[in-house]
Amino acid sequence: MTNQHPTDPADGKLAYDLDRAHVFHSWSAQGALRPLVIAGGSGSRVWDYDGKTYLDFSSQLVNTNVGHQHPAVVAAIKQQADTLATIAPATANLTRGEAAKRIISKADAHFNKVFFTNGGADANENAIRMARLTTGRDKVLSGYRSYHGNTGAAIVATGDWRRVPNEFSRGHAHFFTPFLYRTEFWASTPEEETERALQHLEHVILGEGASSIAAILLETVPGTAGVLVPPPGYLPGVRALCDKYGILLIFDEVMCGFGRTGEWFAWQGFDTVPDLVTFAKGVNSGYVPAGGVLISESIANAFDTQVYPGGLTYSGHPIAMASIVGAIDAMDAEGIVDNARAIGVDHLGPGLASLAEKHPLIGEVRGLGVFWALDLVDDPVSRQPVSGGVVLEVKKALMDRNLLPFTADNRIHVVPPCIVTADEVAEALAIYDEAFTAVEAAL
Repeated sequence: MTNQHPTDPADGKLAYDLDRAHVFHSWSAQGALRPLVIAGGSGSRVWDYDGKTYLDFSSQLVNTNVGHQHPAVVAAIKQQADTLATIAPATANLTRGEAAKRIISKADAHFNKVFFTNGGADANENAIRMARLTTGRDKVLSGYRSYHGNTGAAIVATGDWRRVPNEFSRGHAHFFTPFLYRTEFWASTPEEETERALQHLEHVILGEGASSIAAILLETVPGTAGVLVPPPGYLPGVRALCDKYGILLIFDEVMCGFGRTGEWFAWQGFDTVPDLVTFAKGVNSGYVPAGGVLISESIANAFDTQVYPGGLTYSGHPIAMASIVGAIDAMDAEGIVDNARAIGVDHLGPGLASLAEKHPLIGEVRGLGVFWALDLVDDPVSRQPVSGGVVLEVKKALMDRNLLPFTADNRIHVVPPCIVTADEVAEALAIYDEAFTAVEAAL
């Protein structure tokens, strides 16, 4: 789809000037910012005020799973705004109940309740709280290669650099999750990586004191850390360790849930059922801030007579709930999850593998569904990650060719909406090919 609404470049300049004058941006040194100004979007594309259209292979922050301006989701939001724009979370609301029902219908029968939040970070906060309250334990283990949000406990559960300036929450420890391409365990096969990563995790459990650990918190498929698809047997092995030591298992599906991996929930592709699941992003493609915790029956039952000491003014906000209903119904009606799976198997996976064979900058391709990463290296043998400067050059080359990328560390993440078509994938693959050719020639 293309820009169907006229735009005025003067509005683009005004938007930029207002942003630079008054908006304080996250994760940024403010003085160096030159933000891209977006005027509108439709499907897998966005455009600026000068009329330049970009193929959005970032899905913004890997959240616009149904694409931009999906008419069913927009209509659901408008209808709810006309009916009841807001109501307190202590009330019962039909749209909230319908949203919860739809989410539960996509999960295992193990789950029967949803606690709604405003996004993924506070979903993780509440899942951690539930685990601590129901186990009577304090400690939470999570991976070093992870991101769980930028609030008190969620940022300390995070493994990457963003944790370090924010370590104010108690009771957190970390461990290494499997990543065969840059193995911490001297493994040479997926089977060795799984076995040694599980042994390492059990040692951490014992070293931290098994009886002190409330939960293990894992992204089912770590996203910002590099789309690290767990090797066969790893997640079932973590489940077995949790069962052995009485630890709850929390899967963070904020990024990888609701179609991103070609499944409604990513765990459904790994033969492992957690105790708690956090979600946001793809549940409504971020049209309205929303997230939540999917709660197993045994944990939900623990609060039948015990007060749950947590809540949010906008928990289950009716407009957010309407967007969830609209999004899930559209995904059902249009086979969007099946499309994501087929695109990964038939188009993105093979196409990215062909790019890697052609371009020495691409050390490894990994992913599934519409959730992929290109690991960029200086040398395919040493696997030394490229510098940030090289990633910036690739990003610029892609944007010059009208593709909006998602970059992290030494990687290009290939994460289009779940509605992406085979033709759009072919268009993107040609752009990636051109961009890598240009950057490699310059290097």
